[in-house]
Formats: sequence, structure tokens, C-alpha cells
Amino acid sequence: MPTRRFLFLLGSSRDEGHEGNTELLARRAAEQLPEGVEQEWISLTEHPLPEFVDQRHDRDHVRPADGAAGLLLDATLAATDLVIASPLYWYSVSAPTKRYLDHWSGWLRTPGVDFKATMAGRTLWGVTALAHEEFEVADPLYGTLHHTAAYLGMRFGGVLLGNGSKPGDVLNDTAALAHAKTFFAREAPVARFPYETDTAG
Repeated sequence: MPTRRFLFLLGSSRDEGHEGNTELLARRAAEQLPEGVEQEWISLTEHPLPEFVDQRHDRDHVRPADGAAGLLLDATLAATDLVIASPLYWYSVSAPTKRYLDHWSGWLRTPGVDFKATMAGRTLWGVTALAHEEFEVADPLYGTLHHTAAYLGMRFGGVLLGNGSKPGDVLNDTAALAHAKTFFAREAPVARFPYETDTAG
């Protein structure tokens, strides 16, 4: 079993230097990881990706060698566990997070990367803070991450949800903090699209 390496991708649109509620909750969960588990934290706003250009029918895909795209591709490929830590924006992931996931479409077609086969079997997790106390409003974010994992044959560990609007609010959400203590402890199941599970039995 390879050493686990967690990549935490921070998708907050807040100014640099401010730990938002989502990051605070993600760091509480990360504190529970066993010793020896590597962690890498990357802010998507501090390493902004260019707008994604769909070139799926072109042949001149080139592996990014430097800049934010090169950094994020290499970090993504090196991780056994990817944690999307995005606040809830209009009921889904933030713009920097969505742009990062859009770039996966290009990496799927980048020569020498074999992105889909490489990601298969790895685990995708989510962490989000939202102002609502009714967590079902985060269902679109959950669906985005779950279906992304299902498409790539990844495992999906679910989404750690916390309540918070003003910075630091999530630290008052005792249920979220309790869940954070065990969030990464379980073995995540392989993600399946609903139509796959509906026909499985």
C-alpha cells in the first residue's frame, strides 16, 4: 500500500491571508490524519489557473510544464487523496474550484499523462462551509464532486459540511467539529453514478 498523500485544494475567493470557515474546517479534519500521511495545501486563488479552453477535438495538447497549471497537475497526479475545500457559492463549488475541475478535461487528453487511469482508485473528498443550517442546499456541490469521482473511477469520501458565514463562525458548529475528527478515518467507497447503482441489483 503506497504512502497516502493528501492534496488540499483551497477554493475560497476571499483575500489572501484570511482563513475562511471552509479552510478552518478542513484543517481541523487534517489534524486527525495519522503521522506519516503527507499533506500538501494549495490555494487556487494564490495559484490562479487561466480560463479553460476546450480543445477536445484538437491534437496539439501539451503537458503544462510550469506556472499554476504545471504545479496543479503535478500535485494532483502525486496525491492519493484529493480534498476539494470550497465554500458553497450559489449552491455549488466556487469559481476557482470549478476552473480547476474544468482543467481536468484538458488533462484527460494530455499525452503521457493517462489522467483517467491514473486517478482511478484514488479518493476524492469535499469540505464546505455554508451560511444555511439546512445542509441539503449543498446537494449540487455534493453532486458535482461525487459525479466527478464516478466518471474517473475514483473513490468518494463524501463532503464534510459546516455552518458559518462570518470568518470563524464554523468553530461554533460543534457537530461539524465532531464530524471532522473522524471524517478521513473511514474507507471511502468507489463512486457510482445513480443509474449504475439503480441497475446493479
